[in-house]
Formats: sequence, structure tokens, C-alpha cells
Amino acid sequence: MNIFLKELKSHGKSLIIWCIAMFFMIVSSIGKFTAYAETGRSMSELLSQIPKPIKAVLGMGDFDLTKVSGFYGMLYLYLLLLATIHAALLGADIISKEERDKTAEFLLVKPVSRSKIVTSKLFASLFNIAAVNIVTLFFSILLMAKYSGGEDITREIYVLMLGMFILQTLFLSLGTASAAVTKNPGAASSSVTAILLASFIISSLINMNGRLERLKYITPFEYFRAEKLLSVGFEPVFLFLSFVIITSLLIVTYASYKKRDLKV
Repeated sequence: MNIFLKELKSHGKSLIIWCIAMFFMIVSSIGKFTAYAETGRSMSELLSQIPKPIKAVLGMGDFDLTKVSGFYGMLYLYLLLLATIHAALLGADIISKEERDKTAEFLLVKPVSRSKIVTSKLFASLFNIAAVNIVTLFFSILLMAKYSGGEDITREIYVLMLGMFILQTLFLSLGTASAAVTKNPGAASSSVTAILLASFIISSLINMNGRLERLKYITPFEYFRAEKLLSVGFEPVFLFLSFVIITSLLIVTYASYKKRDLKV
């Protein structure tokens, strides 16, 4: 419990900053939506002329941006990117920070096993990503409802936030596994960020070129796309893949951290 509370305190300021960032992302996007909604049909005609590759890069897809549901579908991509970056960096930092800061003796003198140390850190991490997710959910429902013009998208937001949480957990696990495996504590964050961005770029390329669709299984960003979640819901194959990846990465985290020679 002491380790859990220590990690919560250690990442408290960071958590507040990320929650504020998610809030401002939503608030700053509201002005764009009102502009789209006010122009109505003329905006729809203008957007229809944008080439598909550009719409894919911007996360527009086939959404009707004059409706709050379509606009939030586009906004979801940017919220998802921010949330997963936070989760990946958190996972890498929470496992490696004692070695990086030369304070590993704090853990070594504790009468607890390394497995319990990892478990405490994971619970603290899950608390953090859940907090970011809940803050995003709350302000999404609150602000979108205010400008929805009577359109209720509460259920859609819940579905998208659930997909976001699964991806947050996946990239959190990737961060912890990377930090547990690498011999250089400072390299974990850059490594996991590079993997995340590469995955995001591959997802964008798939959406730009349908012939690359077979690659969708190697990039988690394709598992819970807003278009699919809002039209057909969660696909069992991607839920299964997410479960397998998360479980595998957690096993790697525990096994590698247990054998790790912590530098004090």
C-alpha cells in the first residue's frame, strides 16, 4: 500500500496536467464544431471535396462534421492519441524511475517481493489512466451535450471511452514491459513512444490506402476505430488480440523485473 500511495503522489502533478490537456483539447474543439454546424450544407459539400487520404490523416473519415456525433468521432482520434501517449510514458516511467534517479534502494529495503512491487505500481498506473479516461468522459458528455442541438450521443461517448481505456491499458503494458526489459532505464520512454507513433502512422496509411488493410492486425489503433465502434461496435477478434497482447506484456514485465539487477 505504501508503494501504491507513493506512486500516486509521485505522479499526481503529471496526472493533473494530462487531465487539463484533455479538457482543453475538448474545449478548443468546440469552437470548430460550432463553425461546422453553422455553415451546415455548404460545409458538408466542402468537406466532401477533400481527398480521402487527407481526410484519413485528419481523422475525418466519413463523419458528418455538422453533427455532434460525427464531430466527436473525428475528435476521438486526437483524444486517443493523447491518452495512449500518457499511458505509454507512465508505464515506462513508473517501472524505471528508481533506477533512473538512483533511488532503487527505496524498493530494495522494503520487506516485499518484486512481484508485489510491480503489482503496486500497476495499480497506481491503472488509477492514473482511469482518471484521465473518466475526466475525458465527463467533459465530453458535458460539453458535447451543451452544443449538440438536441442530439444525444452519451451512449456513443461511453463506447468510445471504453475502447480508449483498453488501448490505454495496452500501451501502459507496453511501457512497463519496455522499461523492465531494457538495460538503460532512460531509453524506455523513447522506445515506447517510437513504437506508439509508428503504430499510429501505420494506422493512418491503412486508412489512406485500402490495399494495406491486412496490416490492421499489427497496429492497435485499428482495433478500436471510431467509425467501427459507432457502427458495428466492438469486434471480438480485436478484443481477443488486445487481451492476448496485454497479458503477454504483463508477463514480460513481471518476469523481466523479477530477474533485473536494479542499479542503486
